[in-house]
Amino acid sequence: MIANASELFEQLEFTENPLYERIITDLLEKKYSVVDDFFNADEVDLLRSTLLEKYEEDNFKKAAIGNRTNEVIAKSVRGDFILWINEAEAGPAENVYFNKINSLVAYLNRTCFMGILHKEFHYAVYPEETFYKRHLDTFQNDGRRKLSMVCYLNNEDWTPENGGELAIYTHEKGEEKTINLYPFPGRVVIFESQELEHEVKPVKVPRLSITGWLKTR
Repeated sequence: MIANASELFEQLEFTENPLYERIITDLLEKKYSVVDDFFNADEVDLLRSTLLEKYEEDNFKKAAIGNRTNEVIAKSVRGDFILWINEAEAGPAENVYFNKINSLVAYLNRTCFMGILHKEFHYAVYPEETFYKRHLDTFQNDGRRKLSMVCYLNNEDWTPENGGELAIYTHEKGEEKTINLYPFPGRVVIFESQELEHEVKPVKVPRLSITGWLKTR
């Protein structure tokens, strides 16, 4: 009886989140979702300034291909520099970020039973003329990544002419379709890691973001 009462109480406590529901609907229908209001301007400014501060301190390293147990640096494939974010050692900016991500994860696990238990995120800087060729966000020796996420931290005056768009490749009725998503500040893109190939087009102005994955056990 106590367990049943507890479960009923939890159900009564649940409040539907329209933004999260929109993300879920998008993932079900298209396997990707684009949210332009996930982070507000002040939050983006805080995250951007923190990224730039850490980048100027020379804490970033050249990104590699493969997972952490099998990394290979390949400039012909990707050109970004990254800094992994440790949630346990997060500062004020990272806490703002993880608070929202953790809220989304809790909602997904509760409503969609996704079983997300782990997260991996890093700051990313694409210098001028760099790119990331078409790829899938899973590995032969590790299929735990379920959802890929990227949050753009570029300046407010970012324009499509600056390049660096995310190209997502989908298939509809047997035909491939390319979705080009520009890295406007505050925009978050979420997509299925094991389903959608994607690439970062050549960058004409340095491109800033937080990129990561929601993972199962």
